[in-house]
Amino acid sequence: MTLPRIAVDAMGGDEGVRVMVEGAALARRRHDRFKFLFAGDSKRIEAALANHPNMRSACEILHADDVISGEDKPGQALRRAKTTSMGMAINAVKAGDAGAAVSAGNTGALMAISKVSLRTMPGIDRPALAALLPTLGDNDVVMLDLGANTECDARNLVQFAVMGAAYSRVVTGREAPRLRLLNIGTEEIKGTDSLRTAAAELKDAADDLSISFDGFAEADKLCGGDVDVVVTDGFSGNIALKAVEGTARFVGDLLRRSFSSSLRSKFGFLISRPATELLKHHLDPNNHNGAVFLGLNGIVVKSHGSANAAGVANAVAVTARLLEENVTERITADLARVGADGLRLRRSDEDPS
Repeated sequence: MTLPRIAVDAMGGDEGVRVMVEGAALARRRHDRFKFLFAGDSKRIEAALANHPNMRSACEILHADDVISGEDKPGQALRRAKTTSMGMAINAVKAGDAGAAVSAGNTGALMAISKVSLRTMPGIDRPALAALLPTLGDNDVVMLDLGANTECDARNLVQFAVMGAAYSRVVTGREAPRLRLLNIGTEEIKGTDSLRTAAAELKDAADDLSISFDGFAEADKLCGGDVDVVVTDGFSGNIALKAVEGTARFVGDLLRRSFSSSLRSKFGFLISRPATELLKHHLDPNNHNGAVFLGLNGIVVKSHGSANAAGVANAVAVTARLLEENVTERITADLARVGADGLRLRRSDEDPS
């Protein structure tokens, strides 16, 4: 099956064109149904494509004179969106020239341009950034929001739960995903008013939403494998994600230091190498690359700026799977099941009268 084209911001990321093209080429070698629209400096893209003959019949180039840097503020990026590789990739989705967009560029700029260009879905107040985290179980856990919204009310959290559950069904195949709200404790009295209100709403709507909801989860249980979706505000989510990533790097660095500390340790490394290689693979962020902006009228995937070609290929694979499984339509259907407005909860800025 041939998928709609995937628009790639070829200029984003730490290494730019070379890695973005190489990652897309790697994804196509694995799945020849992928087709691409590369947005960026046409000369540099052509030069990178020269090393990947398998891409010639599968891609088109959309020239962009401008690039959004990591230092650009969202407002600055919005004003220049029409001339930048990032803005042109997203606009291709809006115009129907591509089914989805992938960028490794400035996250704040990507969110701002995506939200203004594609708009939020009916029944969704704010889009959320969702990603997959590895666990000790046989499933990855979907976590959102990871930084798009630093302050959220109960209504936002419940909407995030609807979107996260839809995404989880795509990646896990579980019809009733196990969902929890991130909190400082599991007791019902713990947490903010917004968390407790959202928990009550989700408990009442669990059957309609086809989720298994059992209250709160603490941060040390994120990767235990007994939860499919963890919902939180973007401030807490971003801190939790970076703490998990930092811990993974710490463990890896500590193991390398320990195994190189003496001849005996080096011998021990040789014996345990199969296990350490498995650990390295499991903790490598490139193997879980591809965060998704959920809640937009179109699919936008954010790759790590530091991702290598394998990481970019993984982000492309995530994008393709979301296209195949029609995740946007699934979210729309789930919202419809809990009422025309999506939720009973009133927006925090609405007049209570």
